[in-house]
Amino acid sequence: MSVQLNSERVASVLERVPWATWVMTAAYDGARGGMIVRWVQRCATEPLLVSVSVRKCHALEPLIRDSRSFALNLIDESDRLLLRKFDTFHAPDEASDPFDALEVQTMTTGSPILKRARAAIDCEVVRHLDLEADCELFIGQVIDAKVVTPGG
Repeated sequence: MSVQLNSERVASVLERVPWATWVMTAAYDGARGGMIVRWVQRCATEPLLVSVSVRKCHALEPLIRDSRSFALNLIDESDRLLLRKFDTFHAPDEASDPFDALEVQTMTTGSPILKRARAAIDCEVVRHLDLEADCELFIGQVIDAKVVTPGG
């Protein structure tokens, strides 16, 4: 059965889906990487799970696969340095570390947490779904989190 969609109505509904700019990060065996993702959403309460949809064939996938973890860093959309460093449309330079010149810390999983992030979520992968689409889905159990309070 084919359904005709009203694109304006669909766009209006999709605008209500949570929207923010996140840098997804992972590290394994001395290598670390990150990329901007926009489709992040809570998908369960007990245990607390988040879902992240990312384009296939990204350089972060082997790090997430091997470490079985990732972090999500909520960044300010006006932070041009982070937007440029973690832009998903440019191929990463294998010899460079995108975290050079950035203050980074880690929490429980060891995934990089950007100190200038407004908030961060540290997750262990519980599911990875290879969708028949241009994206794949990672489900992470929240292990740790931080929120930066204004002025602190």
